[in-house]
Amino acid sequence: MTSKELQKARDYEGKYMDFIPQQERPAFHVTGGIGWINDPNGFSCYQGEYHLFYQYHPYDTNWGPMHWGHVKTKDFIRWERLPISLAPDMDYDKYGCFSGSAVETPDGRHLLMYTGVQKILQEDGNYQEFQTQCIAIGDGVTYEKVSQNPVLTGADVPEGNSAKDFRDPKLWYDSEEKCYYSVVGNRTADGSGAVLLYRSEDGINWQFVTTLDASQNQYGKMWECPDFFPLDGEHVLFVSPQEMKQMGYEFHIGNGTVCLMGDYNKESHSFDRKCVHTIDYGLDFYAPQTTNTPDGRRIMIGWMQNWATCRSQPENARWFGEMVLPRELSIRDGRLYQVPVRELENYHKDCISYQNICVSKETQLDGIRGRILDMSVTVRPGEGRGYEKFKLNLAKGDDNVTTVIYDPHTGLVTFDRTDCGFNYDIINERSFLVKAGQELKIRVVMDRYSIELFFNDGAAAATAMIYTPQEHDAISFEAEGSALIDVEKYDLAL
Repeated sequence: MTSKELQKARDYEGKYMDFIPQQERPAFHVTGGIGWINDPNGFSCYQGEYHLFYQYHPYDTNWGPMHWGHVKTKDFIRWERLPISLAPDMDYDKYGCFSGSAVETPDGRHLLMYTGVQKILQEDGNYQEFQTQCIAIGDGVTYEKVSQNPVLTGADVPEGNSAKDFRDPKLWYDSEEKCYYSVVGNRTADGSGAVLLYRSEDGINWQFVTTLDASQNQYGKMWECPDFFPLDGEHVLFVSPQEMKQMGYEFHIGNGTVCLMGDYNKESHSFDRKCVHTIDYGLDFYAPQTTNTPDGRRIMIGWMQNWATCRSQPENARWFGEMVLPRELSIRDGRLYQVPVRELENYHKDCISYQNICVSKETQLDGIRGRILDMSVTVRPGEGRGYEKFKLNLAKGDDNVTTVIYDPHTGLVTFDRTDCGFNYDIINERSFLVKAGQELKIRVVMDRYSIELFFNDGAAAATAMIYTPQEHDAISFEAEGSALIDVEKYDLAL
């Protein structure tokens, strides 16, 4: 049965979203129908299609009581919008249906697990927020919340842990054990983040298993949006910490994303962490979530925004927030690699390529421009001592430009959108390290309002929003010294 709150949200989206012309949206990145979106939810393969839900407040372009928006795709590029799936319409989630996940059950249903938020009046007259885990089950379009909700409460967290900061369940089905597991973000007694592991035979009745890993005040505070999965012989734990401290060029201050890799003993449920690094080094990336494809790929998607900048919005915006292009994950040399899903290549058209172009002063190449494209650039030393710095200028026009600067001696990359035309006092520059050397590979994917960069075949990625006028689409190359570049650029037929 559709509640009045859910029907109201569906009617509102249906009435107003078509007032936004398609050219005002990204061409192939997911947005909400109208209003605000943040974390991806329920990224899963169901009945042969890929479903994605997302935190959604259709009534405003600012964060508000959370609903679950819903889209699906067959190829990660073209998405079909479906009716809003969840609304805050029960006592246990009346303040929001927060982030969660989804899985196909053995009997062919689609099981959603999400965080419900309620506020309870305390004896001192203040309201205390409580976060619980809830279940809804459906058929890919319509979902019903189960009568047993909430299925996990503060009584199910370890003694001393927080019932307020207990959210963002990521579940999976273990076909060998014929049971479900879920990791949930939590805050421990020392005030920092942790990931709790739960197990269920039926997806409804859950038992605490163990604390899988904890920050111990080293990698931020509350660990949001955990994900845990095997990949290329390792186990990977994703978390999105709040209140991170800066650590050199690896981690930036504020809200970040962290990849923890290690060994997982399935019998003892112990995770032995071996290495830690950032997932995406850009300005706008948070809350990644992954799914598996039938052909065995692990695909990741994330929110292309930043909590520190999301209150600064273009004037008269009618939608705000989008998802990154889904990415294929792998592990090489003990590090997470990520590249755009291969399905993007099915939309390539009008290839323009150049080889061994000598660059010193600013150089533009015929046909190399655009705001909806997939472009690869390889940089090598030119004559003499080679080059001291290399600069790639994107979305350039009038006084607007977004730049990528590389120092081959240190491996330092600086992404700078200061002059992209978005004149708010927000974070506009970020630097990070890639492997130093005179040869560098950069893949650039642009889609109207975004730039996604992949370095050295996916060893590092950096994502950012830009709001430069669409007609500003020039691309140029510069070097201090002498560099040789190869360029291959495709427009995208969408």
